[in-house]
Amino acid sequence: LLLESLGDPVIKILLIVLAIKLVFLFADESWFETLGIFIAIFFATLISTISEYGSNKAFQRMQEESSKINIKVKRNGNITEIPIDDIVVGDIVLLSSGDKVPADITIISGKLSVDESSLNGEAKEVYKEKVNDINKPMDINKIYRGTTIYDGAASGVVTKVGMDTLYGKMAKSLVEKEEDSPLKIRLTNLAKIISRIGYVAATMIAISYLFSKIFILNNFNFAIISNISFNTFIGYLLEALTLAVSVLVMSVPEGLPMMITLVLSTNSKKMLKDNVLVRKMVGIETAGSLNILFTDKTGTLTKGKLEVTSVILGNLKEYNEEFEMLNNKKYHDLFSLSVICNNDSNYDSEKDEIFGGNITDRALLSFVQNKKSAVRRVDSIPFDSKNKYAGVKIDNKYKINLVKGAPEKLLDYCKYYVDEFGERKEFKNKDKVKEKIESLTSKGIRVLVLITNNNLDLKNFRNSSLVGVVCLKDEIRKEAISGIKLMKDASIQTVMITGDNKKTAINIANELSLIEKSTDIALTSDELNSMTDEEIRKILPNLRVVARALPKDKSKLVKIAKMNNLVVGMTGDGVNDAPALKKADVGFSMGSGTEVAKEASDIVILDDNFLSISKAVLYGRTIFKSIRKFLIVQLTINMCAVFISVICPFIGIDTPVTVVQMLWVNMVM
Repeated sequence: LLLESLGDPVIKILLIVLAIKLVFLFADESWFETLGIFIAIFFATLISTISEYGSNKAFQRMQEESSKINIKVKRNGNITEIPIDDIVVGDIVLLSSGDKVPADITIISGKLSVDESSLNGEAKEVYKEKVNDINKPMDINKIYRGTTIYDGAASGVVTKVGMDTLYGKMAKSLVEKEEDSPLKIRLTNLAKIISRIGYVAATMIAISYLFSKIFILNNFNFAIISNISFNTFIGYLLEALTLAVSVLVMSVPEGLPMMITLVLSTNSKKMLKDNVLVRKMVGIETAGSLNILFTDKTGTLTKGKLEVTSVILGNLKEYNEEFEMLNNKKYHDLFSLSVICNNDSNYDSEKDEIFGGNITDRALLSFVQNKKSAVRRVDSIPFDSKNKYAGVKIDNKYKINLVKGAPEKLLDYCKYYVDEFGERKEFKNKDKVKEKIESLTSKGIRVLVLITNNNLDLKNFRNSSLVGVVCLKDEIRKEAISGIKLMKDASIQTVMITGDNKKTAINIANELSLIEKSTDIALTSDELNSMTDEEIRKILPNLRVVARALPKDKSKLVKIAKMNNLVVGMTGDGVNDAPALKKADVGFSMGSGTEVAKEASDIVILDDNFLSISKAVLYGRTIFKSIRKFLIVQLTINMCAVFISVICPFIGIDTPVTVVQMLWVNMVM
């Protein structure tokens, strides 16, 4: 970190000056000037290093929290819990719903459904089990580090740990030279201009001083001039060089690196209160310079979890909350049984949290107040992505079957529906219900139907009754709408990247006011990849949505945006997002994301909220203005000092402002 600080453009100029002063130290009685320059460099770099170190420590503390997870393993014939970092190859690991996979593991018994979105970006369950059938794909028995268990239980042997895992290899591939930030580029250009002015002024003052000493003071008497000894001339030359170095020091804004560091570190502490953890301090200012931001939808613009938004009956009556059903106990009891009994999630009353099952199960259980039932299950059919339904036979006074599944799979079997009073009626409204379902799905709402029957065979759905059509949606964060408005007001283009289909993505973009004009463009990944880079460059200013997006699309978009000379921001949470986060000028990772994504990013958004990204941009804008104001003050004073130092030797004042005085003024500023 200290060596990085010494690479600051302004510090480099000071180091050159220090080198010159050290070379001529033996002939320069003002050794304290050399010491002064050294102290100035030391303080500027030390403060920068300490601030950057403090920022990194805050990030490391957050990372350490994720290492405190304990994992169940079988060692020496006993089941014990060990920290996730202590897992070794050969350990037998026991996994169940909710666990994070600590290493690459081969399943030796049991079945699991796994969330692999952190690796591949696909937000769907992947089923894993021990392989006995040689015709099955071999990776069906392999689970990978960084993924999460949705449901089921299994034991497996650890085959790879750490950087040897698939997760680790992806992290390793990210080690590459980082590009300079917009702030560093601007400061480098400024340093070049200042150094040129300084070198020209220093050369002028050195030549002027020699001319004054040799010609003007001797009244252009060439007889006297020709008698000047070599030692006297060397003395004049050293004095001229000393004066030139002084002018060079005066032209350089030594306080600038220290001021930028202090402003960035002070603001990074303030930003932490707004759920923004700054990993690389220069990322704050870069956020303020953004022209375009590519953002994920799930968890950033939306809440990141499914919620039941409504329940529609066969007569098209609609309930938006459970309490609306409470007036009709008979219907409410049947609906509650359908949700609680036919569900693989569980409720922990002590922690008040739902665990296990898939995201749909958890959403259904969250909708009802009473989350447990004493009714006994006689038989069950677990959910299968091929069958698209799950069912249970319960042993209550009716001995009925409760089935939930896809409308296209179950709705046609429904001859009846249960009305709001719990009475069975003939289902004459079926076509209208289908139209309603079609309308809902086109708006990006997931639909599930609950049916019941008293057939002996659980797989026989004939003469079933529709209990309700359940509508589920990943709700938009209200704060995201105000966050996007802030971005628009700041003239920053926001592009939503999502795995949803195009129709759903456009509906969400309309809700967020991302799409407002007829010229706004939404593309699918296939459409994007069928275009040349030049074609994408032309339409980029109007691009608002990329649907069915793949991880590689993010890196491609960053590259093309940079070709348009834009300062690019990118959000992400998975391992697969890390390359794009690293390539972007500023990468925003999510607090709930993977460690690899956080390592690749500049800023971590602790609450996964788009509004927090907007706040980071506002902080960046404020800091940019503060730096610009400081530069105007600093350079005005420095240029005045240079001008005075150039003029004064001609009017009999050799050093109107000393190097140490100028360094002191700059540091105090």
